[in-house]
Amino acid sequence: MQASDLRPLPRSGISLSCLGLGCAQLGGLYQAVSEADARAIVDAAWDLGIRYFDTAPYYGYTLSERRLGEALRGRPRGSYAVSTKVGRVMRADAGVQPGESGWAEPLPFRPHFDYSHDGVLRSHEDSLRRLGMDRVDILYVHDIGRVTHGALHPHYWEQLTRGGGFRALERLRGEGSVGAIGLGVNEWEVAADALEACDLDCTLLAGRYTLLEQAALAPLLDRCAQRGVGIVIGGPFNSGILAGTRKFNYEDAPADIVARVEAIEAVCRQHDAPLQAAALQFPMAHPAVVSCIPGAQSPAQLRQNAAWFARPLPAALWQALAQRGLVDARAPLPHEYV
Repeated sequence: MQASDLRPLPRSGISLSCLGLGCAQLGGLYQAVSEADARAIVDAAWDLGIRYFDTAPYYGYTLSERRLGEALRGRPRGSYAVSTKVGRVMRADAGVQPGESGWAEPLPFRPHFDYSHDGVLRSHEDSLRRLGMDRVDILYVHDIGRVTHGALHPHYWEQLTRGGGFRALERLRGEGSVGAIGLGVNEWEVAADALEACDLDCTLLAGRYTLLEQAALAPLLDRCAQRGVGIVIGGPFNSGILAGTRKFNYEDAPADIVARVEAIEAVCRQHDAPLQAAALQFPMAHPAVVSCIPGAQSPAQLRQNAAWFARPLPAALWQALAQRGLVDARAPLPHEYV
């Protein structure tokens, strides 16, 4: 499997490269990225055959969208796919400080949650202006869920449902302003709820179906496969724990998670398989999965991700992980699905 291989997003007519580029780093996630380096990352992705780019207004407080649009300008519009997100309206605010929300050098705009009909339309229009595009291929609802919003979740869910947020998405899709609609979330439970509330085309699920955890398998991914709803895998390294760091869900990993990763890595070593390669390839085996979109802080890191993604791994690796209970016994394995 190569980075440039394409998989169709069911029902939409859109195809995504199997390896995409998550563009949070273009917004300076945790460390500053220069304009030149941001452009170099997108150029390197293009040279690798990557043709799917995911961004959001929240990334760098609009910085990522601006940089991605500039980097893609001049390339044939029909030759790549772009997704961005709604759910936060960005308002000018001169009080924004470096380091806010993890963004090293955010632009002077502050996010305000708004999942209403008008909020969705405004966010979409603002994104088009920042990207310099007349349409986006996929529009996701960003960061909705009980864990994200706590006691305010019913309020924001009401904005999406009775308040017309989902209706606005369907309107944009019906008008052809976007090619597909979905959720971009870290919580599989809200994605399962959304399947019953809106005719979604896809879900970008970050960190919840990985080599480390597969709790979303039967409740969500299997249902999506049955309904023709595509899954894009975000956060395939679970915030870094599967890529050699001790971070999990953006925090220091607890001891039980570290122990499980060490057990997985031991099996990988026995089969001469880099842990990172297994992490990138494992979720692609599920028939609902269309693309995997790790981020990259440099062209070199991106090229390394592509090499891991394409590296042949033995079927015995996946069998050993399943036999030792390190992956869900029901999960499709890479040697079983092409």
